Amino acid sequence: MKKYFTIMLLAIFGFAAVSCNDRTNNDVVTTDTYPKMTDITGNFNAGNSYSVSQGLSINSTDVVLVYRQSGVSNGNPIWQQIPRTLFLPEGELDFDFDFTKNDVLIKAGGTIDFSLQTPTFIANYLTNQRFRIVLVPASQGKNSQVDFSNYQSVIKFYNIPDRK
Repeated sequence: MKKYFTIMLLAIFGFAAVSCNDRTNNDVVTTDTYPKMTDITGNFNAGNSYSVSQGLSINSTDVVLVYRQSGVSNGNPIWQQIPRTLFLPEGELDFDFDFTKNDVLIKAGGTIDFSLQTPTFIANYLTNQRFRIVLVPASQGKNSQVDFSNYQSVIKFYNIPDRK
């Protein structure tokens, strides 16, 4: 009886060892990109319908974030996430964007008639406007507490080196 018990015990362990297979194919294929950053400087005018375009390859799993440089503090750019509405004495100025898998289109609009604005207004809000487009993978930020409206939080969370 003792001999049968030992053989039975070895058979059970052998069966368990053979039937337990950790070689299942659970590899997840992701199309997420590594974080990418692109700077664009553009002029908004009637000739380009007050829009600036940047060609990019954007995966369907990317989150597209766009920031406008609104100024400089201690030599460092100040980035504001768009869409954004600026409430100015001349009226409302909106910066907005849309994107496809091939490009990002940044637009200036609002209640202001741009054709009636002073050279100072045009220089401050429509000429040489600098934007930073940041592509981040959606899967990493899904359950995180990253504040996408805060440029510094985004680059810290995704470990993106900042460019001056």
